[in-house]
Amino acid sequence: MTGFLLRRLGGAVFVLLSLTVILYAVFYVAPGDVAQIACGPRCSPAQVAQVTEQLRLDDPVYTQYWHFLQGIVAGRDFSTGTGVDHCSAPCLGVSYQSDQQVMRLILTKLPVTGSLVVGAFVCWLLLGVGTGVLSVWRRGRITERLLTWLTLAGTATPVFVIGLLLIIVFCSTLQWLPSPTYVPFTEDPEQWAWGLLLPWVSLALIESAKYARLTRSSMLETLAEDHVRTFRAYGVGERAVIGRHALRGAVAPVIALSALDFGSMFGGAVLTESLFGIPGLGRELVHAVKVVDLPVVVGMVLVTGFFVVLANAVADMLYALADRRVVLS
Repeated sequence: MTGFLLRRLGGAVFVLLSLTVILYAVFYVAPGDVAQIACGPRCSPAQVAQVTEQLRLDDPVYTQYWHFLQGIVAGRDFSTGTGVDHCSAPCLGVSYQSDQQVMRLILTKLPVTGSLVVGAFVCWLLLGVGTGVLSVWRRGRITERLLTWLTLAGTATPVFVIGLLLIIVFCSTLQWLPSPTYVPFTEDPEQWAWGLLLPWVSLALIESAKYARLTRSSMLETLAEDHVRTFRAYGVGERAVIGRHALRGAVAPVIALSALDFGSMFGGAVLTESLFGIPGLGRELVHAVKVVDLPVVVGMVLVTGFFVVLANAVADMLYALADRRVVLS
């Protein structure tokens, strides 16, 4: 088990290192006049020269990347023109639009997006896996056909359509819920939950459709295997066959998909955050792209990649706990 974990940890570090190389090449090497792009069109020649000095754009490319990587691992100092500002590790640079350190900016938005992602993640797992199990339990009946149609509709419907419908129905027409507003959990846990309920449901209805289809197909595949037919021949009940054996066969693909979705959602819930006015990472990323704030864009993408890699590392550990054969592979 220790060797397996060390291999997965080494693989995760290699993926993150490769991600930094790709990001630096795409955003800092390929664009052309990086200093002018990062600073903005309204920057004076003196400000452009200062950005050039901060990013060390006069150095060779490999030296520039080394300072970028060194900042992430050990921190670095930035010249402000009148002094020196220290950026602690992990240092992702300084926003030239707001003069804030990128990591500080991300940390202010991270609890907001984390609240959205974690709540929606729990909802779509419960709803998706539960729907998939119910579909298998009622296979061959009208319930299965209805659930299959609903999951297809959920997969094809954009999240902003579902979000708008939920706002119109529950906030405007029925007036059962207030308009979604983010309130920090530390200030008022109840209002925090009520404010994120509709965003949670919007994301969960979209994502759960994939999990329902995946759970159903995996369970049906397991039910067709020889050992399941043997259990039935020995008189094992249908509920035990589905609950103990068929569902176990669906665990591995669900873990893999949930790890990928959970990590990517930290930067991918852009439409949901914009629709409901949630001041999270996705909304900040959209703003950074509009104003061409390169350090913020690179920092956001790198943090999102970190969460994807972290979620997949956790998924590998859960694999190992669920199936010991994974450790030997």
